[in-house]
Amino acid sequence: MDRLREQAATSVVMERAKGVVMALDGSSADAAEEILHARAKAARRTPLEECWITLGELTPVPPCDEASTPRPQGDDGSAKATTDAPEAFSAPDDVADALSRLGRALVHVDTHQALARCLLDHLAPDLDAESVMIYVRRSGGGLELAGHAGIDDGLAARWRLVPPLSGVAVVEALRSGEPCWLEDFARDSTRYLLIGEPPERWQSRVWLPLRGGDGSEVCIGVLRGRPGVFAPRERAHLRGVVRLCAGRVRSFTSAAVPVVEGEADAVQSLFAALPVPAMLLTPVVSSSGDVEDFRVDAATAQAADLLGGPSGNLTGRRLREVRPDLTDLPVWQGCLDALTGGGPYDSEPFAHQETVDGVLALATYSVRVTRLEGALVVAWLRHAPSDRQEQRLAELQRLGSIGWANWNLSRDEASWSAQVFAILDRDPADGPVRLDGLPGLALPEDRAALRSAVESLLREGLPFDAAFRIRGGRGVRHLRLVAEVVADAHGTPFEVHGVVQDLTARRRAELALVESERAILTQHDVLQSERVLVARLQHALLPLPDKVIDLSGLRVEVAYLPAQAGIHVGGDWFSAVELPGGDSLFVIGDVAGHGVDAVATMAQLRFTAKGMVSTGSSLTGALSRLNSLLLHTRDAHGTATMVLARYHAADRRLVWAQAGHPPPLLLRDGEATYLPRPPGMLLGATSAPYFEETEHHLEPGDRVLLYTDGLVERAPENIDVSLARLADAAVAQPEDAPGSLSTLLDAMLEDERRDDVCVLDIRVPREQ
Repeated sequence: MDRLREQAATSVVMERAKGVVMALDGSSADAAEEILHARAKAARRTPLEECWITLGELTPVPPCDEASTPRPQGDDGSAKATTDAPEAFSAPDDVADALSRLGRALVHVDTHQALARCLLDHLAPDLDAESVMIYVRRSGGGLELAGHAGIDDGLAARWRLVPPLSGVAVVEALRSGEPCWLEDFARDSTRYLLIGEPPERWQSRVWLPLRGGDGSEVCIGVLRGRPGVFAPRERAHLRGVVRLCAGRVRSFTSAAVPVVEGEADAVQSLFAALPVPAMLLTPVVSSSGDVEDFRVDAATAQAADLLGGPSGNLTGRRLREVRPDLTDLPVWQGCLDALTGGGPYDSEPFAHQETVDGVLALATYSVRVTRLEGALVVAWLRHAPSDRQEQRLAELQRLGSIGWANWNLSRDEASWSAQVFAILDRDPADGPVRLDGLPGLALPEDRAALRSAVESLLREGLPFDAAFRIRGGRGVRHLRLVAEVVADAHGTPFEVHGVVQDLTARRRAELALVESERAILTQHDVLQSERVLVARLQHALLPLPDKVIDLSGLRVEVAYLPAQAGIHVGGDWFSAVELPGGDSLFVIGDVAGHGVDAVATMAQLRFTAKGMVSTGSSLTGALSRLNSLLLHTRDAHGTATMVLARYHAADRRLVWAQAGHPPPLLLRDGEATYLPRPPGMLLGATSAPYFEETEHHLEPGDRVLLYTDGLVERAPENIDVSLARLADAAVAQPEDAPGSLSTLLDAMLEDERRDDVCVLDIRVPREQ
């Protein structure tokens, strides 16, 4: 996003500069772009820098002094002006790089204040600049501080306005159109009235004038705490800064709708006499024709406080200088809409803390913007306490979908709040309905109960709380009416107070909740039945031995634990059979998913694997055929992991292959290691899998654990941490007696099981 914003802002500068070249040379857009790039290349500048310079030189910029040598001194000690064509400007490479960065930063600058901060950030590292001040010439010749950085607000307020007097360096710089270099504080303090409290805070400074496109003048001051002259490199740097800033400042000082001088005093006098906060705004239009700011041509004394900006006279100031965040508020768009003929704009009420007779009080205001020919009149309207109470009551009724209704029985009159008309979907022009006519608005099946409640209230004075339904343009709505009687001194009812509430949303939520609960209960019953069915099917297909079994001289113990979380049965399975010739086959696998499909796929893989290996198939060949089975069998469940291991009793070799499954754990002499996994892919993942097998020699006393991932995986724990935890637990449980597998499972499965667990515990007896 930052990159796109940067690109968009840069494109705006480029398009403006192209427009200037097209207007001056009569060239096409493409030709104008080529001209800008050619100029930039010839001057060793970036295209963006060339665009800023092009925009700044629409009105010729008075050249700064020579950057390569110190300025010659006159008889009075002041610096003499020298001239140099803009095209002759050149700078060292490091200065050129710095100016390139400044050119990119300027695309995000849109006010004098932002420009001052940007320049201080740019100049502080290289020139030891401590402060930057930007003055703008106003009508009458006086100067106004439009932006500053590195100085406190108190000093800025005291030096905000500078009269057009001689002996002030910034005035002299603008008057001569030449930079004013102040590099000897002792001498300069006798010739000029220096800014600062105290002035010696800045031992050296320079005032750099530049002109905007509409003839208004701007002067940038760079102030340093250290004494001494500005070196040639530093002057080159500042000269380049002025050239770049001229184009940026031109957009700040673009033409605005002028105020007739003869009318200005009269308008300001009129606004000064107004008893309410108000302003007269004139739009400031950029070179592209967009309104980028508003100038305050007249304002009342109260306007500054409500605007939230600095106190004092706002006349002549830019609105965004007073309130920089104004463009993010709805009132800004309201001003633009009112200016383009969208009609008056009225803001939402807002709270404002003000001081009344020395006491802080919270008041409520709203802003009204009205177009006056080419200008805008902005006024703040203060709401009386009664207005606020009425507004709060209306908001309460709207937010709560509730309204009040009164029926005067003695005069046979009724009055409703606006919210009651909205709730009952009734046109206010038709007026309220009599109390005894309310039942006629209800659905036929609800009328009798509502009529009985109304009659009891009128006859016996019994209050009621009745629910009923109506049918309107928004469909059937569920309403509630609460009413009570107010009697006179003799106990005779003379008025009925009532409240009508729309309960449609709540009622629909209640009905949806009931339906959801019913669906959940039904689904739970279905899933529970499926679980029982699948568990029985699994038990039939995967019978668990009730004791330790002996295979090929090995002692094998099996454990299967279903998941405790959820109601589906998983697809974990095992197989341990003795093969012809005295060898044994050990298989453990995990089918993805749960339920009937997983169990069916498990059975298919279990019996097929046993059959393939029993008839002489290699382990890798069996895995390849099982992969094809998953891929091509109709309604296959998807994927599965598996370990196939063949134990050769004659030489105690364990040959095994795997398909995406965790490796077996070997325990020997009190140490636990995982057997290196041969290559093998998840079954059902690809039509061209690759499998390898490996072998490991077992010794007397060895223990091998084959297991499914439910034994080790714990979200969000890393799998390596889980495997290390299993190895530590197995080493800590060295029992060799039957049933020791249960002790290991208890140590590993402390929390609720979220997946099935299947384990084959294979032990090589110790030699007698």
